[in-house]
Amino acid sequence: MTQANGEDKALSSHGASSDEVVGAGSGAGSGSGSGAPSDGGEELVFASLDDPHLQPAARNPQRMEKVIAVSLVIGIIGFAGLGAAYWQGATEGVMGLFLAVGLFGMGFGLAAWGKYLMPQGPFVEERHDLAGTRREQEAFEAAALGRGQMVIARRGFLGKLLGAGAAIFAIVAAFPLLRSLGPLPGKSLDRTSWRKGSRVVTVDGRPVKATDLEVGGILTVFPEGHEGSAMAQTVLIRVASAPVVTMPGRETWSPDGYLAYSKICTHAGCPVGLYEEQSQQLLCPCHQSLFDVLDGAVPVFGPAPRPLPQLPLMVDSAGYLRAQSDFNQPVGPGFWERS
Repeated sequence: MTQANGEDKALSSHGASSDEVVGAGSGAGSGSGSGAPSDGGEELVFASLDDPHLQPAARNPQRMEKVIAVSLVIGIIGFAGLGAAYWQGATEGVMGLFLAVGLFGMGFGLAAWGKYLMPQGPFVEERHDLAGTRREQEAFEAAALGRGQMVIARRGFLGKLLGAGAAIFAIVAAFPLLRSLGPLPGKSLDRTSWRKGSRVVTVDGRPVKATDLEVGGILTVFPEGHEGSAMAQTVLIRVASAPVVTMPGRETWSPDGYLAYSKICTHAGCPVGLYEEQSQQLLCPCHQSLFDVLDGAVPVFGPAPRPLPQLPLMVDSAGYLRAQSDFNQPVGPGFWERS
């Protein structure tokens, strides 16, 4: 009887060991961890983070984390440098260098992370019935998701660096869209190339003297050094042989009867180059706006919304025409319309 009882105990012990082996083999590896009971009453055991199969390949994980962190920081610096270089209009070589540094830093960091800090495998388990129960599937999904979250959570600092690098690269990638709109105009649309003392010259750079035009003559002129400038092009007209006051406050703007107005129409930017001497009017050929040159180039007909800006003139000691300052208003179409 005693022998029989001993055999029963031995068989019972052997049966328990078999159950443990089967339960452990149902997971992705060996070791203890959280599990869920199957429909047959067995406990499904999945590998925990302490399982040897899930340990990082690096001999010194902490040192490797530092190396990866440095690599990701280099990548972030590269992407940030690319954005700054692009915004400042640097050469393609400089931008390419920063892009290479950013991609190398991020790429090296990701590759090292995957190679040295992630489980390497291979994982082997005996083949079993692949058709699991619903409870087994749910338990496996929970374990897989839990492990993945834990692997990332254990190295949250590296994850934050990776996210920062991706965010900076996304912002820098949007720079071409913003930059393609062109540089910010700043105050450039408020001013032209005319300055105090700028000598009046023709398109070929010849200085204009006060004796060059007869009364009724017209000439397209520019500030010296900016011949051909679209924004500074000016219509020079001699309407009389004595000064003409077009508006109060402009008593000194027309020496020897010379008047100078912007050649850019205030309606659509067309060149105003036709002068009617008898009516003392400038005509824009595009939409037939008429400007009274004796009344400050106020529009008297057509769609132009405001007068042509006038350029104050003076004559220097050598008899050459010069500008007293820039135009009295910004030149150009109705964007600049003012009350």
